[in-house]
Amino acid sequence: MRLSRYFLPVLKETPSEAQIASHRLMLRAGMIKQASAGIYSWLPLGFKVLRKLENIVHEEQVRAGHIPMLMPTLQSAELWKESGRYDAYGPEMLRIRDRHDRDMLYGPTNEEMITDIFRSYVSSYRDLPLTLYHIQWKFRDEVRPRFGVMRGREFFMKDGYNFDLTKEDALHAYNRHLVSYLRTYERMGLQAIPMRADSGPIGGDDTHEFLVLAETGESEVFYDSAVTDIRLGARDIDYDSVDQCQAVMEEFTSLYARTDETHDEARFNEIPEERRRSARGIEVGQIFYFGTKYSEAMGATVQGPDGKSVPVHMGSHGIGVSRLIGAIIEANHDDKGIIWPEGVTPFHVGIVNLKQGDPDTDAACEALYAAITAQGLEPLYDDRNERAGGKFATMDLVGLPWRITVGPRGLKTGVVELTSRRTGESEELNPEEAVRKLAAIYEPYKPALAIA
Repeated sequence: MRLSRYFLPVLKETPSEAQIASHRLMLRAGMIKQASAGIYSWLPLGFKVLRKLENIVHEEQVRAGHIPMLMPTLQSAELWKESGRYDAYGPEMLRIRDRHDRDMLYGPTNEEMITDIFRSYVSSYRDLPLTLYHIQWKFRDEVRPRFGVMRGREFFMKDGYNFDLTKEDALHAYNRHLVSYLRTYERMGLQAIPMRADSGPIGGDDTHEFLVLAETGESEVFYDSAVTDIRLGARDIDYDSVDQCQAVMEEFTSLYARTDETHDEARFNEIPEERRRSARGIEVGQIFYFGTKYSEAMGATVQGPDGKSVPVHMGSHGIGVSRLIGAIIEANHDDKGIIWPEGVTPFHVGIVNLKQGDPDTDAACEALYAAITAQGLEPLYDDRNERAGGKFATMDLVGLPWRITVGPRGLKTGVVELTSRRTGESEELNPEEAVRKLAAIYEPYKPALAIA
């Protein structure tokens, strides 16, 4: 993409309504524009990152054996009345009526709808286990939407639902989701700690939230500092293996880590004092096991091996995809702008032409653009007739991990400058070496690039 042809409405001034770094930087970098309170238009740069994250979530869900689908945003109130949640959910649910005076709602979640789909088509234990998921826009009518996409009213979310014959099978699905979520967040350059949490209006006794530590987090959290040393990394996990998934669950949840709703001061004080931590956390996902709460209420049963009809055991599992962008920025920024991790960056490298219109620098930039594109990477070429300082400021603000600077002085000796956004370190390389280095840097991220 050439910046002269791209729609990137960056702002020099910080909008007054933005209270936290991610909101400020998403507005300034031209990623979003507020349409109304808690509702945003996603401009090209923001939409590009949103799609990158969506692709990673899809890849990891499919890897875990989960099946994608899509359910509607508007739901019939009758299903929610059947489960008993229509009146209990609260004012966060946007209730509406259609032209035929039928009660409808803009879905905040999909437990009722997916249960209705399941009971319509599945009647035998032989069709289990089954996990269906989708990634879709949802709406919750927050009283005070704030912090940009971190706490908006409309949000983009992955929600998945497992159906199993027994509690043991459903708890394996719970563990399987925990493993897939850990891998998802690590691919995005985040450490999201699973913490014992409150189930809220979803229900159930078993639930963990995944929280990214940040000063602007909405939740107070308490944890053993040793939990921050654990990484899933590149280990190969067989999602069909009960033992392997259970081992990862125990590894990541045996140390104390809880939100304020479930905090146990006595247990917390058993941790060595030097490892006790309290902080703020941003919730980016949650997994639930709620047993037969919905299947019993809505008649979602299967014929078991003994021929008897039994309600299925269920769980639901969510990732806030749009909220993740805010969390990533909160964890990766400085006073100049965003610093994207390589796995989620909208463009992989910026090319800055220091003397636009000069035949040699123009030709060198064009050659770099072609060579980088040939590697399957996406460069953002700043080909505007602007001063160098303005070009550098734009690149720092939008936060691409790498920048190649091309100028007449360097070309005289056959080199360009490759700069890391995170460290600020630069090195002079010939153009071919710079392209080879970029290709090597992004090699581990190719699974995400394939469908980005």
